[in-house]
Amino acid sequence: MKNISIIGDGAMGTVCSMLLCEKGFSVRMWGYDAQQLAQIKEKRENFRFLPGHKLPDSMNFEAEDSEIFKNTDLIISAVPCQYMRPIWKRLSEHVKHGTPIVSVTKGIENETLLRPSQIIMDVLGVKAKVVALSGPTIAEEIARKLPATATAASKDERLAGVVQEVFNTRYLRVYRNSDIVGVELAGAMKNVIAIAAGIVDGIQIGDNAKAALLCRGLAEITRLGVALGAAEHTFSGLSGLGDLVTTCISPSGRNRSLGQRIGKGATVKDAIESTHSVVEGVATCKSVVDLAKKYSIDMPITEAVYQILFEGKSVPAAIEELMNRKLKAE
Repeated sequence: MKNISIIGDGAMGTVCSMLLCEKGFSVRMWGYDAQQLAQIKEKRENFRFLPGHKLPDSMNFEAEDSEIFKNTDLIISAVPCQYMRPIWKRLSEHVKHGTPIVSVTKGIENETLLRPSQIIMDVLGVKAKVVALSGPTIAEEIARKLPATATAASKDERLAGVVQEVFNTRYLRVYRNSDIVGVELAGAMKNVIAIAAGIVDGIQIGDNAKAALLCRGLAEITRLGVALGAAEHTFSGLSGLGDLVTTCISPSGRNRSLGQRIGKGATVKDAIESTHSVVEGVATCKSVVDLAKKYSIDMPITEAVYQILFEGKSVPAAIEELMNRKLKAE
């Protein structure tokens, strides 16, 4: 591994570029908006998604679709989930057969209900060899070189091990996992619970409520994951419980912050419009509700978030309904 191409110029794509440049790799970043990419290159800072962090002088930029994958040994896919399909369709003819792709995207595609690795494989077919890199990885903290952990997941354990070595640094410890289904589902579904956690913070109903939310949220995430073929223990690991806790407590988390604004009384529309980047949990919530119905899995917290986001249910009414559900064993 020497030459690495990053697809996506958001916060995660940028921090991956910074980390990999520091490790001595030759890194090129591509973005769908050539003008925005040019501004990032000129300022040597991702002023929109990761402000305040100077980009390495060795980091390169490539706006041409036909050039981004030339001599590439590894591809990083850092495109928001609902935009992945059109982006990869646009780039597919330029991808060399067998080039490994690391997906750092968290979400589930609406309509198809596919995970990020599945979207890539659906578009690229036999060209695709995909590893998911996920975990409690807030981009701004990694940019500051604060200690963090992640999981490289693939059915191809050898390839997961390669990605583990590529990304591991003195401040990012990377584990590996063969359960890509569980790792991707956990990373997607925790964003929905994080919206609920933000609502709890916004309406100020206490730490007891938030602790209950995280525990019961993890329980319903695990139920659906196992039904979809994931290993149960994955959800107690870094990409499950670890990522859930980080997303639900971090002040900088987009999903938690959106929920907090709703909890404080903002309309869903206003809360979304005041966010300057994609809040994956909103679209993912639709997909998770569809999956829960398809597999007959009880997910009351996710359903409550869906009703608040898309059906106009008030926060107090949703909380009251959750608290008055039929009593059951834990």
